[in-house]
Amino acid sequence: MTVTSVYPLALTRPKAPTDPLAAKVYLPQQDTELLVDALRERGVTGASVLDLCTGSGAVAIAAARLGAARVTAVDASADAVTYARAGAERAGVSVDVRLGDLRRHVGRYDVVTCNPPYVPTPDVSDPEYHLDGPSHAWDAGIDGRAVLDPLCARVPDLLVPGGAFVLVHSEFADEEESVRALRAGGLHAEIVDERVIPFGPVMTARARWLEERGLLEPGCRVERIVAIVAVAPGDAATGEAARTPATDHTEQQTS
Repeated sequence: MTVTSVYPLALTRPKAPTDPLAAKVYLPQQDTELLVDALRERGVTGASVLDLCTGSGAVAIAAARLGAARVTAVDASADAVTYARAGAERAGVSVDVRLGDLRRHVGRYDVVTCNPPYVPTPDVSDPEYHLDGPSHAWDAGIDGRAVLDPLCARVPDLLVPGGAFVLVHSEFADEEESVRALRAGGLHAEIVDERVIPFGPVMTARARWLEERGLLEPGCRVERIVAIVAVAPGDAATGEAARTPATDHTEQQTS
């Protein structure tokens, strides 16, 4: 990877959270900001929006604030669901937050968003590479695509004609493979924005492992994150889907 610039952290860091659930949830970071910026650029006024892997709910809340008519947020973590529901209530916006699996969620939306787990993950037998915290929010298999692959395969079935999927992830999870997978599903996909940011704690802990695998230049401690927009064929939605009764549901987890 050739480093040309480092994108400064533009998010205002919150004060130390007092909610004990905060330690169990992926809180907004630079990738969250990149996704919200891409969503704002795309526009969601009057739209129905689905935010998968919602985590803290920050993207879903942003969509509601940007004028979406109906926002659904889904996460496989019960802690994240509780945290996101409370966040939406504090923000004074309406977000339907549900416990569920992106592979089983059904429905059609004008816009689908996702900031999925995408960090390449060593074997659990190497504890030095595994920090305390909500590892389900970042661990994504040896190549970082354990969630991305089923996500890219599923999302075409979640979009109305002309609907858009907005995705963010790191270069280390192979953004070109995501573009190829989305195009294979019949979507028009392209990278619309990117930023180079310093490593956070998880990537810093795994830097030596990434170097050993030849994925990281020795001594480099920055990564490129990208925003991808993939649009379904057909006429763009006009917001009618958001004004009709909800047609989506999520199968509840039983384990």
